[in-house]
Amino acid sequence: MGLSRREVLALALALPGSALLGCDGADSSDGWNRGPVRHLLPTASGRSLHLKLSLVAPLSAPPRLSVGGQTRTGERLDSAGRFWAFRVGGLAPDTEYRLELAHGQEPLCDPWPLRTLPARDAQPSRLRIASFTCAGGANLPTPPSVFHAFKPAAWRRRLFDLMLAGEPDLVIANGDHVYFDLPQMDALRDSTLGRLILPFVDGAKARFDPTLAVLGTANETALTMVGDDQIASIYGVRFRSTPIFFVTDDHDYFVNDDATLEGTTLPPSPFHAALRDTLQRLYFPEFIADDLPTTLPGRLDGGRAALSTHFGEIRYGDLFEGLLYDCGGFLSLGAEARLVPRSVEAWLLDRTRNEDTLHLAHIPSHPMGWTAGKWREWYPDQLDSTGAAVAPVLQDEAGGKYLWQQGWWRQHQALLEALASQSRRKALVVSGDLHALGAARIDRSGGLDLEANPVHAILSGPVGVGDVGWPSRARGVSARTPDAIGAESLLDLEERNGFTVMDFDRGSATVRIFGCPPDYTAPANLTVAPAFELELA
Repeated sequence: MGLSRREVLALALALPGSALLGCDGADSSDGWNRGPVRHLLPTASGRSLHLKLSLVAPLSAPPRLSVGGQTRTGERLDSAGRFWAFRVGGLAPDTEYRLELAHGQEPLCDPWPLRTLPARDAQPSRLRIASFTCAGGANLPTPPSVFHAFKPAAWRRRLFDLMLAGEPDLVIANGDHVYFDLPQMDALRDSTLGRLILPFVDGAKARFDPTLAVLGTANETALTMVGDDQIASIYGVRFRSTPIFFVTDDHDYFVNDDATLEGTTLPPSPFHAALRDTLQRLYFPEFIADDLPTTLPGRLDGGRAALSTHFGEIRYGDLFEGLLYDCGGFLSLGAEARLVPRSVEAWLLDRTRNEDTLHLAHIPSHPMGWTAGKWREWYPDQLDSTGAAVAPVLQDEAGGKYLWQQGWWRQHQALLEALASQSRRKALVVSGDLHALGAARIDRSGGLDLEANPVHAILSGPVGVGDVGWPSRARGVSARTPDAIGAESLLDLEERNGFTVMDFDRGSATVRIFGCPPDYTAPANLTVAPAFELELA
Protein backbone atom coordinates (compact mmCIF):
# COMPACT_ATOMS: atom_id res chain seq x y z
CA MET A 1 0.00 0.00 0.00
CA GLY A 2 1.41 3.41 -0.97
CA LEU A 3 2.19 6.31 1.33
CA SER A 4 0.18 9.49 1.02
CA ARG A 5 1.98 12.77 0.33
CA ARG A 6 1.30 13.84 3.93
CA GLU A 7 2.78 10.57 5.23
CA VAL A 8 5.85 10.98 3.02
CA LEU A 9 6.48 14.51 4.32
CA ALA A 10 5.83 13.47 7.91
CA LEU A 11 8.29 10.62 7.52
CA ALA A 12 10.98 12.98 6.25
CA LEU A 13 10.37 15.49 9.04
CA ALA A 14 10.40 12.80 11.71
CA LEU A 15 13.83 11.51 10.79
CA PRO A 16 16.77 12.53 13.00
CA GLY A 17 19.14 15.15 11.71
CA SER A 18 21.82 12.59 10.87
CA ALA A 19 19.44 10.90 8.43
CA LEU A 20 19.12 14.13 6.48
CA LEU A 21 22.83 15.00 6.57
CA GLY A 22 23.81 16.46 3.24
CA CYS A 23 20.32 17.06 1.90
CA ASP A 24 19.76 20.60 0.71
CA GLY A 25 16.53 20.66 2.66
CA ALA A 26 13.10 19.28 1.81
CA ASP A 27 13.51 20.89 -1.61
CA SER A 28 16.66 20.93 -3.71
CA SER A 29 18.70 24.09 -4.17
CA ASP A 30 16.90 24.92 -7.45
CA GLY A 31 13.40 24.62 -6.01
CA TRP A 32 12.72 21.08 -7.23
CA ASN A 33 10.72 19.20 -4.61
CA ARG A 34 12.83 16.17 -3.77
CA GLY A 35 10.50 14.79 -1.09
CA PRO A 36 12.23 11.87 0.68
CA VAL A 37 14.73 11.31 -2.16
CA ARG A 38 18.19 11.61 -0.68
CA HIS A 39 20.24 11.23 -3.83
CA LEU A 40 19.53 10.53 -7.49
CA LEU A 41 22.13 9.77 -10.20
CA PRO A 42 21.27 8.81 -13.80
CA THR A 43 23.23 7.71 -16.83
CA ALA A 44 22.11 7.26 -20.43
CA SER A 45 22.87 5.77 -23.81
CA GLY A 46 21.13 6.13 -27.15
CA ARG A 47 18.47 3.56 -26.24
CA SER A 48 18.51 3.21 -22.45
CA LEU A 49 18.41 5.02 -19.11
CA HIS A 50 19.83 3.72 -15.84
CA LEU A 51 19.19 5.40 -12.47
CA LYS A 52 20.33 4.90 -8.89
CA LEU A 53 18.61 6.58 -5.95
CA SER A 54 18.34 6.43 -2.20
CA LEU A 55 15.62 7.56 0.18
CA VAL A 56 15.87 8.97 3.67
CA ALA A 57 13.97 5.93 5.00
CA PRO A 58 13.16 2.44 3.65
CA LEU A 59 10.09 1.58 1.65
CA SER A 60 8.23 -1.67 2.28
CA ALA A 61 7.13 -1.93 -1.35
CA PRO A 62 9.10 -0.90 -4.44
CA PRO A 63 8.64 2.55 -6.01
CA ARG A 64 7.70 2.89 -9.66
CA LEU A 65 9.22 5.04 -12.39
CA SER A 66 7.18 6.26 -15.35
CA VAL A 67 9.16 7.10 -18.50
CA GLY A 68 7.52 8.01 -21.78
CA GLY A 69 4.38 5.98 -21.14
CA GLN A 70 6.32 3.00 -19.73
CA THR A 71 6.25 2.10 -16.05
CA ARG A 72 9.12 0.29 -14.37
CA THR A 73 9.18 -1.21 -10.89
CA GLY A 74 12.29 -0.39 -8.85
CA GLU A 75 14.93 -3.02 -8.17
CA ARG A 76 15.76 -3.10 -4.46
CA LEU A 77 19.50 -2.92 -3.93
CA ASP A 78 19.95 -3.11 -0.15
CA SER A 79 18.59 -5.17 2.72
CA ALA A 80 16.23 -2.53 4.10
CA GLY A 81 14.66 -0.96 1.01
CA ARG A 82 16.30 2.46 1.01
CA PHE A 83 18.29 2.03 -2.24
CA TRP A 84 16.65 1.44 -5.63
CA ALA A 85 17.64 1.12 -9.29
CA PHE A 86 15.73 1.51 -12.53
CA ARG A 87 16.85 0.18 -15.91
CA VAL A 88 14.77 1.36 -18.84
CA GLY A 89 15.53 0.12 -22.37
CA GLY A 90 13.86 0.37 -25.76
CA LEU A 91 13.79 4.18 -25.79
CA ALA A 92 14.14 6.55 -28.73
CA PRO A 93 17.55 8.21 -29.20
CA ASP A 94 18.08 11.92 -28.57
CA THR A 95 14.70 12.28 -26.90
CA GLU A 96 13.82 14.15 -23.73
CA TYR A 97 11.62 12.08 -21.43
CA ARG A 98 9.56 13.16 -18.47
CA LEU A 99 10.32 10.94 -15.46
CA GLU A 100 7.89 10.47 -12.58
CA LEU A 101 8.74 8.56 -9.39
CA ALA A 102 5.89 7.28 -7.23
CA HIS A 103 5.12 4.94 -4.35
CA GLY A 104 1.65 3.51 -4.58
CA GLN A 105 -0.54 6.26 -5.96
CA GLU A 106 1.50 9.14 -4.54
CA PRO A 107 4.50 10.88 -6.13
CA LEU A 108 7.74 10.76 -4.15
CA CYS A 109 9.16 13.89 -5.76
CA ASP A 110 8.49 16.34 -8.58
CA PRO A 111 8.74 15.06 -12.17
CA TRP A 112 11.99 15.83 -14.00
CA PRO A 113 13.38 15.62 -17.56
CA LEU A 114 16.19 13.36 -18.78
CA ARG A 115 17.42 12.95 -22.35
CA THR A 116 18.79 9.89 -24.12
CA LEU A 117 21.97 10.29 -26.18
CA PRO A 118 21.96 10.50 -29.97
CA ALA A 119 22.03 7.27 -31.98
CA ARG A 120 25.43 5.97 -33.09
CA ASP A 121 24.88 7.07 -36.69
CA ALA A 122 23.34 10.47 -35.84
CA GLN A 123 25.20 13.67 -36.73
CA PRO A 124 24.89 16.00 -33.72
CA SER A 125 26.41 19.45 -34.11
CA ARG A 126 27.86 19.89 -30.64
CA LEU A 127 28.57 18.27 -27.29
CA ARG A 128 29.71 19.65 -23.93
CA ILE A 129 31.27 17.34 -21.31
CA ALA A 130 32.32 18.27 -17.78
CA SER A 131 34.87 16.04 -16.05
CA PHE A 132 36.41 15.89 -12.58
CA THR A 133 38.10 13.50 -10.16
CA CYS A 134 38.43 12.84 -6.43
CA ALA A 135 35.15 14.20 -5.12
CA GLY A 136 35.24 11.88 -2.09
CA GLY A 137 36.28 12.54 1.46
CA ALA A 138 34.60 12.70 4.85
CA ASN A 139 32.53 15.78 5.57
CA LEU A 140 34.63 16.98 8.50
CA PRO A 141 32.94 19.48 10.83
CA THR A 142 36.10 21.32 11.88
CA PRO A 143 37.13 24.64 10.30
CA PRO A 144 39.47 24.28 7.31
CA SER A 145 42.23 26.12 9.17
CA VAL A 146 42.24 23.36 11.82
CA PHE A 147 42.08 20.21 9.73
CA HIS A 148 41.51 20.75 6.03
CA ALA A 149 41.83 17.20 4.70
CA PHE A 150 38.74 17.48 2.48
CA LYS A 151 36.54 20.30 1.31
CA PRO A 152 33.27 20.51 3.28
CA ALA A 153 30.23 18.98 1.63
CA ALA A 154 28.62 22.40 1.13
CA TRP A 155 31.74 23.59 -0.71
CA ARG A 156 31.71 20.57 -3.04
CA ARG A 157 28.00 21.02 -3.72
CA ARG A 158 28.65 24.64 -4.64
CA LEU A 159 31.41 23.58 -7.04
CA PHE A 160 29.05 21.08 -8.66
CA ASP A 161 26.43 23.81 -9.07
CA LEU A 162 29.01 26.05 -10.78
CA MET A 163 29.89 23.15 -13.08
CA LEU A 164 26.26 22.49 -13.94
CA ALA A 165 25.65 26.18 -14.57
CA GLY A 166 27.66 25.66 -17.77
CA GLU A 167 24.93 23.25 -18.94
CA PRO A 168 27.05 20.22 -19.84
CA ASP A 169 25.29 17.51 -21.84
CA LEU A 170 26.92 14.88 -19.65
CA VAL A 171 29.42 14.59 -16.79
CA ILE A 172 32.32 12.21 -16.02
CA ALA A 173 33.21 11.50 -12.38
CA ASN A 174 36.62 9.88 -12.68
CA GLY A 175 37.58 7.86 -9.62
CA ASP A 176 38.06 8.17 -5.86
CA HIS A 177 34.43 8.77 -4.99
CA VAL A 178 35.18 7.82 -1.39
CA TYR A 179 38.24 7.96 0.84
CA PHE A 180 38.02 5.35 3.58
CA ASP A 181 41.15 3.20 3.28
CA LEU A 182 40.69 0.54 5.93
CA PRO A 183 44.30 0.22 7.20
CA GLN A 184 44.71 4.00 7.41
CA MET A 185 41.35 4.47 9.15
CA ASP A 186 42.28 1.90 11.79
CA ALA A 187 45.52 3.76 12.45
CA LEU A 188 43.75 7.13 12.53
CA ARG A 189 41.25 5.91 15.13
CA ASP A 190 44.14 5.12 17.48
CA SER A 191 45.76 8.55 17.02
CA THR A 192 45.19 11.63 19.17
CA LEU A 193 43.79 13.54 16.20
CA GLY A 194 41.43 10.70 15.35
CA ARG A 195 40.09 10.48 18.88
CA LEU A 196 39.38 14.23 18.80
CA ILE A 197 37.69 14.41 15.39
CA LEU A 198 36.22 11.09 14.31
CA PRO A 199 33.47 10.88 16.98
CA PHE A 200 31.88 13.92 15.34
CA VAL A 201 31.92 12.55 11.76
CA ASP A 202 29.07 10.15 11.07
CA GLY A 203 30.76 8.60 8.05
CA ALA A 204 34.02 8.02 9.93
CA LYS A 205 32.40 5.83 12.60
CA ALA A 206 32.03 2.92 10.19
CA ARG A 207 33.82 -0.31 11.07
CA PHE A 208 34.20 -3.23 8.69
CA ASP A 209 34.66 -6.94 9.35
CA PRO A 210 36.42 -8.71 6.43
CA THR A 211 35.22 -12.10 7.69
CA LEU A 212 31.62 -11.18 6.83
CA ALA A 213 29.82 -10.55 3.56
CA VAL A 214 29.10 -6.92 2.69
CA LEU A 215 25.35 -7.07 2.03
CA GLY A 216 23.12 -8.32 4.80
CA THR A 217 25.61 -7.85 7.64
CA ALA A 218 26.99 -5.05 9.81
CA ASN A 219 29.26 -4.24 6.87
CA GLU A 220 26.27 -3.01 4.91
CA THR A 221 25.47 -0.50 7.65
CA ALA A 222 29.11 0.60 7.72
CA LEU A 223 29.21 1.00 3.95
CA THR A 224 26.08 3.15 3.89
CA MET A 225 27.54 5.36 6.61
CA VAL A 226 30.49 6.07 4.32
CA GLY A 227 28.42 6.36 1.14
CA ASP A 228 25.78 8.61 2.66
CA ASP A 229 28.47 10.93 3.96
CA GLN A 230 30.74 11.02 0.91
CA ILE A 231 28.41 10.44 -2.05
CA ALA A 232 24.72 11.00 -1.25
CA SER A 233 25.36 14.17 0.74
CA ILE A 234 27.62 15.59 -2.00
CA TYR A 235 25.68 14.82 -5.18
CA GLY A 236 22.14 15.02 -3.83
CA VAL A 237 19.64 15.40 -6.66
CA ARG A 238 21.38 18.13 -8.68
CA PHE A 239 22.49 15.71 -11.45
CA ARG A 240 19.03 14.24 -11.99
CA SER A 241 18.75 15.64 -15.55
CA THR A 242 22.41 15.27 -16.53
CA PRO A 243 23.74 11.80 -17.42
CA ILE A 244 26.82 11.06 -15.31
CA PHE A 245 29.44 8.35 -15.87
CA PHE A 246 31.34 7.01 -12.85
CA VAL A 247 34.81 5.47 -13.29
CA THR A 248 36.28 3.78 -10.20
CA ASP A 249 39.87 3.76 -8.93
CA ASP A 250 41.93 2.53 -5.96
CA HIS A 251 40.21 4.38 -3.10
CA ASP A 252 36.83 3.09 -4.26
CA TYR A 253 38.15 -0.33 -3.22
CA PHE A 254 38.80 1.16 0.26
CA VAL A 255 42.59 0.97 -0.20
CA ASN A 256 45.46 3.07 -1.48
CA ASP A 257 47.54 1.60 -4.30
CA ASP A 258 50.50 0.31 -2.26
CA ALA A 259 53.10 -2.42 -2.66
CA THR A 260 55.23 -3.28 0.37
CA LEU A 261 57.01 -6.30 1.77
CA GLU A 262 53.77 -7.10 3.59
CA GLY A 263 51.83 -7.33 0.32
CA THR A 264 49.99 -5.37 -2.35
CA THR A 265 46.57 -3.74 -2.17
CA LEU A 266 45.75 -4.30 -5.86
CA PRO A 267 44.36 -6.30 -7.49
CA PRO A 268 41.85 -6.10 -4.65
CA SER A 269 41.12 -8.96 -2.29
CA PRO A 270 37.65 -10.50 -2.64
CA PHE A 271 36.46 -8.45 0.33
CA HIS A 272 37.74 -5.14 -1.06
CA ALA A 273 36.33 -5.98 -4.50
CA ALA A 274 32.96 -6.63 -2.82
CA LEU A 275 33.15 -3.26 -1.05
CA ARG A 276 33.73 -1.50 -4.35
CA ASP A 277 31.00 -3.44 -6.13
CA THR A 278 28.46 -2.83 -3.36
CA LEU A 279 29.35 0.87 -3.24
CA GLN A 280 28.57 1.05 -6.96
CA ARG A 281 25.48 -1.12 -6.58
CA LEU A 282 23.96 1.23 -4.01
CA TYR A 283 25.14 4.69 -5.02
CA PHE A 284 26.03 5.23 -8.67
CA PRO A 285 25.02 3.70 -12.00
CA GLU A 286 27.05 1.12 -13.85
CA PHE A 287 27.80 1.80 -17.52
CA ILE A 288 25.09 0.86 -19.99
CA ALA A 289 26.54 -1.92 -22.14
CA ASP A 290 24.25 -1.66 -25.20
CA ASP A 291 27.18 -1.76 -27.63
CA LEU A 292 30.06 -3.09 -25.51
CA PRO A 293 31.76 -6.42 -26.30
CA THR A 294 30.52 -9.29 -24.16
CA THR A 295 34.17 -10.20 -23.49
CA LEU A 296 34.79 -7.25 -21.17
CA PRO A 297 35.06 -8.20 -17.46
CA GLY A 298 32.29 -7.00 -15.17
CA ARG A 299 29.38 -7.38 -17.55
CA LEU A 300 25.93 -7.69 -15.95
CA ASP A 301 23.28 -9.16 -18.22
CA GLY A 302 19.60 -9.41 -17.46
CA GLY A 303 16.91 -6.83 -17.04
CA ARG A 304 16.05 -4.40 -19.81
CA ALA A 305 19.59 -3.09 -20.39
CA ALA A 306 22.92 -4.88 -20.04
CA LEU A 307 25.40 -3.15 -17.73
CA SER A 308 29.17 -3.01 -17.29
CA THR A 309 30.80 -2.35 -13.93
CA HIS A 310 34.40 -1.29 -14.69
CA PHE A 311 34.66 -0.41 -18.39
CA GLY A 312 32.34 1.77 -20.42
CA GLU A 313 31.73 3.84 -23.50
CA ILE A 314 30.17 7.22 -24.17
CA ARG A 315 28.88 7.30 -27.73
CA TYR A 316 27.39 10.58 -28.91
CA GLY A 317 26.38 9.98 -32.52
CA ASP A 318 29.26 10.24 -34.95
CA LEU A 319 30.60 13.27 -33.07
CA PHE A 320 32.33 11.74 -30.04
CA GLU A 321 33.38 8.49 -28.42
CA GLY A 322 34.78 8.30 -24.89
CA LEU A 323 36.43 5.13 -23.58
CA LEU A 324 36.31 4.84 -19.77
CA TYR A 325 38.43 2.35 -17.86
CA ASP A 326 39.26 1.44 -14.27
CA CYS A 327 43.04 0.86 -13.96
CA GLY A 328 42.97 -0.91 -10.59
CA GLY A 329 40.32 -3.57 -10.24
CA PHE A 330 41.78 -5.98 -12.79
CA LEU A 331 45.43 -4.98 -12.50
CA SER A 332 47.79 -7.94 -12.98
CA LEU A 333 51.37 -8.84 -12.07
CA GLY A 334 53.93 -11.11 -13.70
CA ALA A 335 54.90 -11.89 -17.29
CA GLU A 336 51.50 -10.80 -18.68
CA ALA A 337 51.11 -7.78 -16.36
CA ARG A 338 48.65 -5.09 -17.40
CA LEU A 339 46.74 -2.28 -15.71
CA VAL A 340 43.66 -3.36 -17.66
CA PRO A 341 43.10 -6.92 -18.94
CA ARG A 342 44.11 -8.07 -22.41
CA SER A 343 40.46 -8.13 -23.57
CA VAL A 344 40.01 -4.51 -22.48
CA GLU A 345 43.25 -3.46 -24.18
CA ALA A 346 42.07 -5.12 -27.41
CA TRP A 347 38.76 -3.23 -27.18
CA LEU A 348 40.54 0.10 -26.54
CA LEU A 349 42.87 -0.43 -29.48
CA ASP A 350 40.05 -1.47 -31.80
CA ARG A 351 37.86 1.52 -30.93
CA THR A 352 40.80 3.92 -31.24
CA ARG A 353 41.77 2.62 -34.68
CA ASN A 354 38.16 2.55 -35.92
CA GLU A 355 37.76 6.24 -36.68
CA ASP A 356 34.00 6.31 -37.05
CA THR A 357 33.57 9.42 -34.89
CA LEU A 358 34.99 12.91 -35.38
CA HIS A 359 36.49 12.97 -31.87
CA LEU A 360 37.69 10.37 -29.38
CA ALA A 361 39.06 10.54 -25.84
CA HIS A 362 40.60 7.92 -23.60
CA ILE A 363 39.39 8.38 -20.03
CA PRO A 364 41.49 6.15 -17.73
CA SER A 365 41.25 6.30 -13.97
CA HIS A 366 45.03 6.61 -13.71
CA PRO A 367 46.89 9.48 -15.42
CA MET A 368 49.02 9.29 -18.53
CA GLY A 369 51.81 11.85 -18.90
CA TRP A 370 52.60 12.40 -15.21
CA THR A 371 54.27 10.50 -12.41
CA ALA A 372 53.98 11.00 -8.67
CA GLY A 373 56.47 8.20 -7.99
CA LYS A 374 53.75 5.85 -6.76
CA TRP A 375 53.76 2.09 -7.25
CA ARG A 376 50.73 1.57 -9.51
CA GLU A 377 51.71 3.83 -12.39
CA TRP A 378 52.35 3.34 -16.07
CA TYR A 379 55.91 4.58 -15.29
CA PRO A 380 58.87 3.25 -13.24
CA ASP A 381 59.90 6.65 -11.81
CA GLN A 382 60.63 7.08 -8.11
CA LEU A 383 60.75 10.67 -6.80
CA ASP A 384 62.15 12.46 -3.78
CA SER A 385 60.55 15.42 -2.00
CA THR A 386 61.82 17.86 -4.64
CA GLY A 387 60.33 15.83 -7.47
CA ALA A 388 63.73 14.63 -8.64
CA ALA A 389 64.19 11.01 -9.72
CA VAL A 390 65.94 8.84 -7.13
CA ALA A 391 66.66 5.16 -6.57
CA PRO A 392 63.70 3.46 -4.89
CA VAL A 393 63.88 3.00 -1.13
CA LEU A 394 62.18 -0.36 -1.56
CA GLN A 395 63.68 -2.04 -4.61
CA ASP A 396 63.05 -5.11 -6.68
CA GLU A 397 65.79 -7.55 -7.62
CA ALA A 398 66.90 -5.37 -10.54
CA GLY A 399 67.12 -2.24 -8.38
CA GLY A 400 63.93 -0.69 -9.70
CA LYS A 401 60.68 0.40 -8.06
CA TYR A 402 59.44 -2.48 -5.93
CA LEU A 403 56.91 -4.69 -7.75
CA TRP A 404 56.46 -2.19 -10.59
CA GLN A 405 55.62 -4.14 -13.74
CA GLN A 406 57.25 -3.70 -17.14
CA GLY A 407 54.02 -4.92 -18.73
CA TRP A 408 52.24 -1.78 -17.53
CA TRP A 409 54.65 0.30 -19.60
CA ARG A 410 54.20 -1.94 -22.64
CA GLN A 411 50.45 -1.48 -22.41
CA HIS A 412 50.91 2.27 -22.08
CA GLN A 413 53.00 2.28 -25.25
CA ALA A 414 50.41 0.29 -27.20
CA LEU A 415 47.64 2.71 -26.19
CA LEU A 416 49.64 5.85 -26.95
CA GLU A 417 50.78 4.49 -30.30
CA ALA A 418 47.17 3.82 -31.28
CA LEU A 419 46.09 7.29 -30.16
CA ALA A 420 48.87 9.00 -32.12
CA SER A 421 48.23 6.84 -35.20
CA GLN A 422 44.75 8.26 -35.76
CA SER A 423 44.63 9.84 -39.19
CA ARG A 424 41.81 12.34 -38.76
CA ARG A 425 41.35 12.77 -35.01
CA LYS A 426 43.50 14.56 -32.46
CA ALA A 427 44.85 12.33 -29.67
CA LEU A 428 43.26 13.15 -26.30
CA VAL A 429 43.52 11.55 -22.84
CA VAL A 430 41.57 12.96 -19.87
CA SER A 431 42.63 11.28 -16.62
CA GLY A 432 41.56 11.06 -13.01
CA ASP A 433 43.40 10.27 -9.76
CA LEU A 434 46.05 12.99 -9.55
CA HIS A 435 45.17 15.81 -7.15
CA ALA A 436 46.05 18.65 -9.50
CA LEU A 437 45.21 20.60 -12.62
CA GLY A 438 47.51 20.16 -15.60
CA ALA A 439 47.82 19.78 -19.36
CA ALA A 440 50.66 18.53 -21.55
CA ARG A 441 51.37 17.61 -25.16
CA ILE A 442 53.28 14.32 -25.40
CA ASP A 443 55.42 14.06 -28.55
CA ARG A 444 57.70 11.20 -27.47
CA SER A 445 57.14 8.14 -25.31
CA GLY A 446 60.11 5.82 -25.00
CA GLY A 447 60.98 4.88 -28.57
CA LEU A 448 57.68 6.15 -29.98
CA ASP A 449 57.82 9.33 -32.05
CA LEU A 450 54.41 10.97 -31.62
CA GLU A 451 55.13 14.35 -33.20
CA ALA A 452 52.86 13.76 -36.20
CA ASN A 453 49.84 13.60 -33.86
CA PRO A 454 50.93 14.40 -30.28
CA VAL A 455 48.87 13.03 -27.40
CA HIS A 456 47.18 15.81 -25.43
CA ALA A 457 47.02 14.73 -21.77
CA ILE A 458 44.63 16.50 -19.39
CA LEU A 459 44.32 16.23 -15.62
CA SER A 460 40.61 16.77 -15.13
CA GLY A 461 40.79 18.46 -11.71
CA PRO A 462 39.98 17.37 -8.14
CA VAL A 463 36.77 18.40 -6.38
CA GLY A 464 37.08 17.26 -2.76
CA VAL A 465 40.78 17.59 -1.96
CA GLY A 466 41.71 19.80 1.01
CA ASP A 467 45.01 21.50 1.75
CA VAL A 468 46.66 18.48 3.39
CA GLY A 469 45.63 16.24 0.48
CA TRP A 470 47.86 17.81 -2.15
CA PRO A 471 50.73 15.51 -3.29
CA SER A 472 53.38 17.94 -2.05
CA ARG A 473 51.91 17.77 1.46
CA ALA A 474 50.36 14.31 1.72
CA ARG A 475 53.34 12.52 0.14
CA GLY A 476 56.02 15.19 0.27
CA VAL A 477 56.43 15.15 -3.51
CA SER A 478 54.91 16.95 -6.48
CA ALA A 479 54.11 15.11 -9.69
CA ARG A 480 56.13 15.71 -12.85
CA THR A 481 56.75 14.40 -16.37
CA PRO A 482 58.13 10.83 -16.34
CA ASP A 483 61.72 10.33 -17.51
CA ALA A 484 60.67 8.27 -20.53
CA ILE A 485 58.24 10.92 -21.79
CA GLY A 486 59.03 13.90 -23.98
CA ALA A 487 56.30 16.47 -23.41
CA GLU A 488 55.61 20.17 -23.61
CA SER A 489 53.76 21.54 -20.61
CA LEU A 490 50.63 23.41 -21.65
CA LEU A 491 49.49 24.06 -18.10
CA ASP A 492 52.12 23.53 -15.41
CA LEU A 493 50.81 21.26 -12.70
CA GLU A 494 48.79 23.25 -10.16
CA GLU A 495 47.63 21.83 -6.84
CA ARG A 496 44.19 23.41 -7.02
CA ASN A 497 40.60 22.24 -7.06
CA GLY A 498 38.68 22.49 -10.28
CA PHE A 499 37.18 20.65 -13.22
CA THR A 500 37.49 20.36 -17.00
CA VAL A 501 34.96 21.29 -19.67
CA MET A 502 35.30 19.88 -23.20
CA ASP A 503 33.34 21.30 -26.13
CA PHE A 504 33.18 19.28 -29.34
CA ASP A 505 31.73 20.40 -32.65
CA ARG A 506 32.04 19.04 -36.14
CA GLY A 507 35.23 20.95 -36.90
CA SER A 508 37.15 21.30 -33.65
CA ALA A 509 37.36 20.65 -29.93
CA THR A 510 38.09 23.04 -27.07
CA VAL A 511 39.34 21.94 -23.65
CA ARG A 512 39.05 24.39 -20.78
CA ILE A 513 40.34 23.72 -17.28
CA PHE A 514 38.58 25.73 -14.56
CA GLY A 515 40.35 26.40 -11.28
CA CYS A 516 39.10 27.48 -7.87
CA PRO A 517 40.81 30.14 -5.74
CA PRO A 518 43.98 28.59 -4.28
CA ASP A 519 42.98 29.50 -0.73
CA TYR A 520 39.92 28.25 1.13
CA THR A 521 36.74 30.08 0.18
CA ALA A 522 33.39 29.94 1.95
CA PRO A 523 30.91 27.97 -0.17
CA ALA A 524 28.67 30.93 -0.87
CA ASN A 525 31.63 32.95 -2.19
CA LEU A 526 33.22 30.19 -4.29
CA THR A 527 33.96 31.09 -7.91
CA VAL A 528 35.76 29.36 -10.77
CA ALA A 529 37.76 30.81 -13.63
CA PRO A 530 39.39 29.32 -16.72
CA ALA A 531 42.98 28.42 -15.91
CA PHE A 532 43.74 27.02 -19.34
CA GLU A 533 42.22 26.67 -22.80
CA LEU A 534 43.32 24.35 -25.59
CA GLU A 535 41.93 24.36 -29.13
CA LEU A 536 42.14 21.07 -31.05
CA ALA A 537 41.31 21.94 -34.65
